[in-house]
Amino acid sequence: MVEAQTWTTRRMSNPRLDSSTAAADQAVDIPMTPPSDVRNSATGFPIGSYLSPNILTMVIILSWYLSNIGVLLLNKYLLSFYGYRYPIFLTMLHMLACAAYSYVAINFLEIVPLQHILSRKQFFKIFALSAIFCFSVVCGNTSLRYLPVSFNQAIGATTPFFTAIFAFLITCKKESAEVYLALLPVVFGIVLASNSEPLFHFFGFLVCVGSTAGRALKSVVQGILLTSEAEKLHSMNLLLYMAPMAAMILLPFSLYIEGNVAAITIEKARGNSFIVFLLLGNATVAYLVNLTNFLVTKHTSALTLQVLGNAKAAVAAVVSVLIFRNPVTVMGMAGFAVTIMGVVLYSEAKKRSKVTTH
Repeated sequence: MVEAQTWTTRRMSNPRLDSSTAAADQAVDIPMTPPSDVRNSATGFPIGSYLSPNILTMVIILSWYLSNIGVLLLNKYLLSFYGYRYPIFLTMLHMLACAAYSYVAINFLEIVPLQHILSRKQFFKIFALSAIFCFSVVCGNTSLRYLPVSFNQAIGATTPFFTAIFAFLITCKKESAEVYLALLPVVFGIVLASNSEPLFHFFGFLVCVGSTAGRALKSVVQGILLTSEAEKLHSMNLLLYMAPMAAMILLPFSLYIEGNVAAITIEKARGNSFIVFLLLGNATVAYLVNLTNFLVTKHTSALTLQVLGNAKAAVAAVVSVLIFRNPVTVMGMAGFAVTIMGVVLYSEAKKRSKVTTH
Protein backbone atom coordinates (compact mmCIF):
# COMPACT_ATOMS: atom_id res chain seq x y z
CA MET A 1 0.00 0.00 0.00
CA VAL A 2 2.32 2.90 -1.00
CA GLU A 3 1.07 6.79 -1.12
CA ALA A 4 2.72 10.17 -1.77
CA GLN A 5 3.75 12.31 1.19
CA THR A 6 2.23 15.77 0.84
CA TRP A 7 2.36 17.36 4.29
CA THR A 8 4.62 20.37 4.56
CA THR A 9 5.33 22.76 7.37
CA ARG A 10 5.12 25.80 5.10
CA ARG A 11 2.11 27.98 5.70
CA MET A 12 -0.08 29.68 3.11
CA SER A 13 0.44 26.89 0.59
CA ASN A 14 -1.58 24.02 -0.82
CA PRO A 15 0.83 21.08 -0.49
CA ARG A 16 -1.80 18.48 -1.31
CA LEU A 17 -1.24 19.24 -4.99
CA ASP A 18 2.55 19.07 -4.68
CA SER A 19 3.32 15.41 -4.15
CA SER A 20 7.00 14.89 -4.81
CA THR A 21 7.84 11.43 -3.53
CA ALA A 22 6.15 8.11 -3.06
CA ALA A 23 6.07 6.56 0.36
CA ALA A 24 4.64 3.15 0.97
CA ASP A 25 1.88 2.03 -1.35
CA GLN A 26 -0.61 1.86 1.40
CA ALA A 27 0.20 5.03 3.26
CA VAL A 28 -2.50 7.70 3.33
CA ASP A 29 -1.58 11.26 2.31
CA ILE A 30 -1.13 13.65 5.22
CA PRO A 31 -3.62 16.37 4.29
CA MET A 32 -2.85 19.11 6.77
CA THR A 33 -0.47 20.32 9.44
CA PRO A 34 -2.16 19.80 12.81
CA PRO A 35 -2.25 22.81 15.10
CA SER A 36 0.53 22.91 17.68
CA ASP A 37 -1.88 22.23 20.55
CA VAL A 38 -3.16 19.11 18.80
CA ARG A 39 0.32 17.80 18.14
CA ASN A 40 1.48 18.53 21.67
CA SER A 41 -1.60 16.94 23.20
CA ALA A 42 -0.95 13.62 21.45
CA THR A 43 0.34 11.24 24.06
CA GLY A 44 2.45 9.25 21.60
CA PHE A 45 4.34 6.30 22.97
CA PRO A 46 5.58 6.06 26.58
CA ILE A 47 8.97 4.96 25.28
CA GLY A 48 9.58 8.58 24.30
CA SER A 49 10.00 9.53 27.99
CA TYR A 50 12.86 7.04 28.42
CA LEU A 51 14.88 7.87 25.29
CA SER A 52 16.66 11.03 24.26
CA PRO A 53 15.00 12.93 21.40
CA ASN A 54 17.76 12.02 18.93
CA ILE A 55 17.63 8.32 19.73
CA LEU A 56 13.83 8.33 19.61
CA THR A 57 13.91 9.98 16.18
CA MET A 58 16.39 7.39 14.93
CA VAL A 59 14.20 4.56 16.23
CA ILE A 60 11.13 6.03 14.52
CA ILE A 61 12.97 6.51 11.20
CA LEU A 62 14.31 2.94 11.37
CA SER A 63 10.78 1.67 12.09
CA TRP A 64 9.47 3.63 9.10
CA TYR A 65 12.09 2.10 6.83
CA LEU A 66 11.49 -1.43 8.11
CA SER A 67 7.70 -1.17 7.78
CA ASN A 68 7.79 0.36 4.28
CA ILE A 69 10.29 -2.14 2.91
CA GLY A 70 8.78 -4.97 4.94
CA VAL A 71 5.29 -4.62 3.47
CA LEU A 72 6.74 -4.60 -0.05
CA LEU A 73 8.80 -7.73 0.54
CA LEU A 74 5.97 -9.55 2.33
CA ASN A 75 3.54 -8.73 -0.47
CA LYS A 76 6.06 -9.92 -3.05
CA TYR A 77 6.70 -13.14 -1.14
CA LEU A 78 3.00 -13.90 -0.66
CA LEU A 79 1.89 -13.09 -4.19
CA SER A 80 4.85 -14.43 -6.18
CA PHE A 81 6.73 -17.02 -4.17
CA TYR A 82 4.24 -18.41 -1.65
CA GLY A 83 1.56 -18.74 -4.30
CA TYR A 84 -1.16 -16.72 -2.56
CA ARG A 85 -2.51 -15.15 -5.75
CA TYR A 86 -5.33 -13.05 -4.32
CA PRO A 87 -4.19 -9.41 -4.35
CA ILE A 88 -7.69 -7.96 -3.89
CA PHE A 89 -8.45 -10.08 -0.83
CA LEU A 90 -4.98 -9.33 0.54
CA THR A 91 -5.63 -5.61 0.17
CA MET A 92 -8.99 -6.02 1.91
CA LEU A 93 -7.23 -7.68 4.86
CA HIS A 94 -4.87 -4.71 4.98
CA MET A 95 -7.81 -2.32 5.11
CA LEU A 96 -9.55 -4.26 7.87
CA ALA A 97 -6.34 -4.29 9.91
CA CYS A 98 -5.86 -0.54 9.35
CA ALA A 99 -9.44 0.10 10.53
CA ALA A 100 -9.00 -1.99 13.69
CA TYR A 101 -5.58 -0.64 14.61
CA SER A 102 -6.61 2.94 13.86
CA TYR A 103 -9.60 2.61 16.19
CA VAL A 104 -7.34 1.38 19.00
CA ALA A 105 -4.64 3.99 18.35
CA ILE A 106 -7.08 6.92 18.33
CA ASN A 107 -9.71 5.88 20.90
CA PHE A 108 -7.52 4.07 23.44
CA LEU A 109 -3.89 5.10 22.92
CA GLU A 110 -5.00 8.65 21.99
CA ILE A 111 -2.13 9.14 19.55
CA VAL A 112 -4.20 11.88 17.92
CA PRO A 113 -7.57 13.39 18.92
CA LEU A 114 -10.66 11.79 17.40
CA GLN A 115 -12.36 13.76 14.63
CA HIS A 116 -15.88 13.03 13.39
CA ILE A 117 -17.47 13.09 9.95
CA LEU A 118 -19.67 16.17 10.07
CA SER A 119 -21.97 15.76 7.08
CA ARG A 120 -23.23 13.36 4.44
CA LYS A 121 -21.39 15.40 1.83
CA GLN A 122 -18.10 14.90 3.65
CA PHE A 123 -18.86 11.17 3.94
CA PHE A 124 -19.25 10.79 0.19
CA LYS A 125 -16.07 12.76 -0.41
CA ILE A 126 -14.14 10.35 1.80
CA PHE A 127 -15.87 7.44 0.05
CA ALA A 128 -14.68 8.76 -3.32
CA LEU A 129 -11.12 8.97 -2.00
CA SER A 130 -11.45 5.41 -0.70
CA ALA A 131 -12.41 4.16 -4.17
CA ILE A 132 -9.32 5.79 -5.73
CA PHE A 133 -7.22 4.47 -2.86
CA CYS A 134 -8.51 0.92 -3.50
CA PHE A 135 -7.64 1.12 -7.17
CA SER A 136 -4.12 2.31 -6.43
CA VAL A 137 -3.35 -0.27 -3.75
CA VAL A 138 -4.86 -3.24 -5.62
CA CYS A 139 -2.90 -2.33 -8.74
CA GLY A 140 0.26 -1.97 -6.70
CA ASN A 141 -0.18 -5.37 -5.04
CA THR A 142 -1.12 -7.01 -8.34
CA SER A 143 2.03 -5.67 -10.01
CA LEU A 144 4.15 -7.45 -7.41
CA ARG A 145 2.94 -10.76 -8.83
CA TYR A 146 4.67 -9.99 -12.11
CA LEU A 147 7.46 -7.48 -11.43
CA PRO A 148 10.46 -7.48 -9.08
CA VAL A 149 10.31 -5.03 -6.19
CA SER A 150 13.25 -3.08 -7.61
CA PHE A 151 11.41 -2.33 -10.87
CA ASN A 152 8.18 -1.69 -8.95
CA GLN A 153 9.94 0.98 -6.89
CA ALA A 154 11.46 2.55 -9.98
CA ILE A 155 8.02 2.99 -11.53
CA GLY A 156 6.58 4.24 -8.23
CA ALA A 157 9.19 7.00 -8.17
CA THR A 158 7.42 8.63 -11.15
CA THR A 159 4.53 9.77 -8.91
CA PRO A 160 5.52 13.48 -9.27
CA PHE A 161 5.13 13.19 -13.04
CA PHE A 162 1.52 11.99 -12.78
CA THR A 163 0.76 14.48 -10.00
CA ALA A 164 1.84 17.37 -12.21
CA ILE A 165 -0.32 16.05 -15.07
CA PHE A 166 -3.46 15.57 -12.95
CA ALA A 167 -2.98 18.91 -11.19
CA PHE A 168 -2.86 20.62 -14.60
CA LEU A 169 -5.79 18.68 -16.11
CA ILE A 170 -8.10 18.88 -13.10
CA THR A 171 -7.20 22.15 -11.41
CA CYS A 172 -5.38 23.95 -14.27
CA LYS A 173 -2.46 24.38 -11.88
CA LYS A 174 0.66 25.30 -13.87
CA GLU A 175 4.19 24.82 -12.66
CA SER A 176 7.32 26.69 -13.68
CA ALA A 177 9.33 25.56 -16.70
CA GLU A 178 12.09 24.41 -14.32
CA VAL A 179 9.69 22.05 -12.55
CA TYR A 180 8.48 20.49 -15.80
CA LEU A 181 12.05 20.11 -17.09
CA ALA A 182 12.97 18.27 -13.89
CA LEU A 183 10.32 15.65 -14.75
CA LEU A 184 12.10 14.68 -17.98
CA PRO A 185 14.79 12.53 -16.31
CA VAL A 186 12.06 10.90 -14.20
CA VAL A 187 10.36 9.60 -17.34
CA PHE A 188 13.60 8.95 -19.24
CA GLY A 189 14.94 6.82 -16.39
CA ILE A 190 11.86 4.57 -16.45
CA VAL A 191 12.09 4.16 -20.22
CA LEU A 192 15.74 3.20 -19.81
CA ALA A 193 15.00 0.77 -16.97
CA SER A 194 12.02 -0.80 -18.80
CA ASN A 195 13.98 -1.54 -21.95
CA SER A 196 16.67 -3.36 -19.98
CA GLU A 197 14.56 -5.07 -17.28
CA PRO A 198 15.18 -8.87 -17.53
CA LEU A 199 11.87 -9.71 -15.83
CA PHE A 200 9.77 -7.13 -17.66
CA HIS A 201 6.08 -8.09 -17.82
CA PHE A 202 3.78 -5.88 -19.86
CA PHE A 203 0.62 -6.42 -17.78
CA GLY A 204 2.58 -5.99 -14.55
CA PHE A 205 4.05 -2.79 -15.94
CA LEU A 206 0.59 -1.43 -16.84
CA VAL A 207 -0.96 -2.12 -13.45
CA CYS A 208 2.10 -0.66 -11.68
CA VAL A 209 1.78 2.51 -13.76
CA GLY A 210 -1.95 2.49 -12.89
CA SER A 211 -1.08 2.25 -9.19
CA THR A 212 1.34 5.17 -9.46
CA ALA A 213 -1.20 7.27 -11.36
CA GLY A 214 -3.85 6.36 -8.79
CA ARG A 215 -1.65 7.64 -5.96
CA ALA A 216 -1.15 10.91 -7.77
CA LEU A 217 -4.86 11.24 -8.60
CA LYS A 218 -5.85 10.65 -4.98
CA SER A 219 -3.44 13.36 -3.85
CA VAL A 220 -4.92 15.88 -6.27
CA VAL A 221 -8.56 14.90 -5.63
CA GLN A 222 -7.99 15.03 -1.88
CA GLY A 223 -6.75 18.58 -2.26
CA ILE A 224 -9.97 19.46 -4.09
CA LEU A 225 -12.54 17.61 -1.98
CA LEU A 226 -11.33 18.31 1.54
CA THR A 227 -10.62 22.02 1.15
CA SER A 228 -12.63 23.68 3.88
CA GLU A 229 -11.22 23.88 7.41
CA ALA A 230 -14.25 22.02 8.77
CA GLU A 231 -13.70 19.05 6.44
CA LYS A 232 -9.97 18.60 6.91
CA LEU A 233 -9.06 15.41 8.72
CA HIS A 234 -5.80 14.39 10.30
CA SER A 235 -4.10 11.57 8.39
CA MET A 236 -4.77 9.02 11.15
CA ASN A 237 -8.45 9.98 11.33
CA LEU A 238 -8.71 9.90 7.55
CA LEU A 239 -7.32 6.36 7.60
CA LEU A 240 -9.82 5.41 10.33
CA TYR A 241 -12.73 6.27 8.02
CA MET A 242 -11.21 5.33 4.67
CA ALA A 243 -10.06 1.83 5.65
CA PRO A 244 -13.50 0.28 6.37
CA MET A 245 -14.97 2.00 3.31
CA ALA A 246 -12.18 0.57 1.19
CA ALA A 247 -12.80 -2.91 2.62
CA MET A 248 -16.50 -2.68 1.69
CA ILE A 249 -15.61 -1.60 -1.84
CA LEU A 250 -13.12 -4.44 -2.26
CA LEU A 251 -15.35 -7.23 -0.90
CA PRO A 252 -17.66 -7.68 -3.94
CA PHE A 253 -14.72 -7.43 -6.36
CA SER A 254 -12.80 -10.05 -4.41
CA LEU A 255 -15.79 -12.42 -4.40
CA TYR A 256 -16.48 -11.91 -8.11
CA ILE A 257 -12.91 -12.05 -9.40
CA GLU A 258 -11.15 -14.30 -6.89
CA GLY A 259 -14.04 -16.59 -5.98
CA ASN A 260 -14.62 -17.92 -2.48
CA VAL A 261 -11.18 -16.78 -1.37
CA ALA A 262 -12.04 -16.81 2.34
CA ALA A 263 -12.84 -20.53 2.23
CA ILE A 264 -9.68 -21.15 0.19
CA THR A 265 -7.62 -19.28 2.77
CA ILE A 266 -9.15 -21.25 5.64
CA GLU A 267 -8.44 -24.50 3.80
CA LYS A 268 -4.82 -23.44 3.24
CA ALA A 269 -4.53 -22.53 6.93
CA ARG A 270 -5.70 -25.99 7.96
CA GLY A 271 -2.95 -27.52 5.88
CA ASN A 272 -0.28 -25.02 6.90
CA SER A 273 -0.89 -22.59 9.76
CA PHE A 274 2.12 -20.51 8.70
CA ILE A 275 -0.09 -18.62 6.24
CA VAL A 276 -2.11 -17.22 9.16
CA PHE A 277 1.01 -15.64 10.64
CA LEU A 278 2.03 -14.38 7.20
CA LEU A 279 -1.32 -12.69 6.57
CA LEU A 280 -1.66 -11.24 10.07
CA GLY A 281 1.93 -10.03 10.04
CA ASN A 282 1.52 -8.55 6.59
CA ALA A 283 -1.65 -6.70 7.55
CA THR A 284 -0.03 -5.39 10.75
CA VAL A 285 3.01 -4.10 8.89
CA ALA A 286 0.66 -2.42 6.38
CA TYR A 287 -0.81 -0.40 9.26
CA LEU A 288 2.63 0.38 10.68
CA VAL A 289 3.48 2.04 7.35
CA ASN A 290 0.81 4.65 8.06
CA LEU A 291 1.64 5.00 11.76
CA THR A 292 5.38 5.45 11.26
CA ASN A 293 4.71 7.77 8.31
CA PHE A 294 2.86 10.07 10.71
CA LEU A 295 5.47 9.71 13.48
CA VAL A 296 8.42 10.50 11.20
CA THR A 297 6.72 13.72 10.06
CA LYS A 298 5.78 14.59 13.64
CA HIS A 299 9.32 14.14 14.97
CA THR A 300 11.23 15.49 11.96
CA SER A 301 9.69 17.39 9.03
CA ALA A 302 7.99 16.79 5.71
CA LEU A 303 11.23 17.70 3.92
CA THR A 304 13.11 15.03 5.86
CA LEU A 305 10.43 12.52 4.94
CA GLN A 306 10.83 13.41 1.26
CA VAL A 307 14.59 12.83 1.41
CA LEU A 308 14.11 9.57 3.29
CA GLY A 309 11.47 8.53 0.76
CA ASN A 310 13.89 8.99 -2.13
CA ALA A 311 16.50 6.91 -0.35
CA LYS A 312 13.91 4.30 0.66
CA ALA A 313 13.17 3.39 -2.94
CA ALA A 314 16.84 2.65 -3.56
CA VAL A 315 17.20 0.71 -0.31
CA ALA A 316 14.09 -1.36 -1.07
CA ALA A 317 15.43 -2.18 -4.54
CA VAL A 318 18.79 -3.32 -3.16
CA VAL A 319 17.21 -5.41 -0.39
CA SER A 320 14.84 -7.01 -2.89
CA VAL A 321 17.72 -8.01 -5.17
CA LEU A 322 19.64 -9.48 -2.23
CA ILE A 323 16.67 -11.48 -0.92
CA PHE A 324 14.89 -12.61 -4.10
CA ARG A 325 17.98 -12.73 -6.34
CA ASN A 326 16.14 -11.18 -9.27
CA PRO A 327 18.55 -10.39 -12.12
CA VAL A 328 19.52 -6.78 -12.74
CA THR A 329 21.45 -5.07 -15.52
CA VAL A 330 23.80 -2.12 -15.50
CA MET A 331 21.41 -0.27 -17.81
CA GLY A 332 18.50 -1.00 -15.49
CA MET A 333 20.39 0.34 -12.47
CA ALA A 334 21.37 3.40 -14.47
CA GLY A 335 17.73 4.01 -15.40
CA PHE A 336 16.68 3.71 -11.75
CA ALA A 337 19.42 6.15 -10.73
CA VAL A 338 18.32 8.65 -13.39
CA THR A 339 14.72 8.44 -12.15
CA ILE A 340 15.72 9.05 -8.52
CA MET A 341 17.93 11.95 -9.64
CA GLY A 342 14.95 13.42 -11.50
CA VAL A 343 12.78 13.14 -8.37
CA VAL A 344 15.43 14.98 -6.34
CA LEU A 345 15.70 17.70 -9.00
CA TYR A 346 11.90 17.99 -9.06
CA SER A 347 11.79 18.44 -5.27
CA GLU A 348 14.44 21.17 -5.42
CA ALA A 349 12.67 22.92 -8.30
CA LYS A 350 9.38 22.84 -6.37
CA LYS A 351 11.02 24.40 -3.33
CA ARG A 352 12.55 27.20 -5.39
CA SER A 353 9.22 27.75 -7.15
CA LYS A 354 7.42 28.09 -3.79
CA VAL A 355 10.02 30.54 -2.48
CA THR A 356 9.65 32.64 -5.64
CA THR A 357 5.85 32.60 -5.36
CA HIS A 358 5.87 33.65 -1.72
